[in-house]
Amino acid sequence: MSRKLLSEFLGTFWLVFGGCGSAVFAAGFPELGIGFLGVAFAFGLTVLTMAYAVGGISGGHFNPAVSVGLTVAGKFPVSSLVPYIVAQVVGAIVAAAALYVIVTGKAGAELGGFAANGYGEHSPGGYSLVSALLIEVILTAFFLIVILGSTHGRAPAGFAPIAIGLALTLIHLISIPVTNTSVNPARSTGQALFVGGWALQQLWLFWLAPILGGVIGAVVWKLFGEKEE
Repeated sequence: MSRKLLSEFLGTFWLVFGGCGSAVFAAGFPELGIGFLGVAFAFGLTVLTMAYAVGGISGGHFNPAVSVGLTVAGKFPVSSLVPYIVAQVVGAIVAAAALYVIVTGKAGAELGGFAANGYGEHSPGGYSLVSALLIEVILTAFFLIVILGSTHGRAPAGFAPIAIGLALTLIHLISIPVTNTSVNPARSTGQALFVGGWALQQLWLFWLAPILGGVIGAVVWKLFGEKEE
């Protein structure tokens, strides 16, 4: 179990450090910034690379909503759920701490939004709580369907990390303007702890919506996609 938890810690650390790091450092860099497109690919690449690196050890969840969804789908034991979530959240917090140290190491630097997730006035595009809730639920549900489908026995072996990484890229392309894209409570928690204030006040949504979406995706998959043809 310790190897699995370390893998989840490392995978979630890489997801937050790479994805949120790209948003904090590179997205708006004058003239050469990578923008929303680059950030979306950064998040997808973190999952793709770590799924290949350590997915064979822990399953490569790197996300409490994924762990909950896989548990509901009967693909992950209930007894391992809490330890996995703890490892993921700790990995995200440590990554956010590392980003914080780097950001504040520049003279005159301001933390700003620090890639935290938000709605209302803290949504990049000014979208409401209802908009944020709906998009996070829908996208996490489809993320679980992609995960369960691409790891199913009838899917081509060895390609699941590519499908999952590209799905996460697409998810970010859709929803960065709405919520800065969570679909991952651990990722949201790490950034919110350092932003404080509004980010912590709105954090509840980025636990509720992704987990609800993960459960819905798992249930939908069990209804139509689980059985072999």
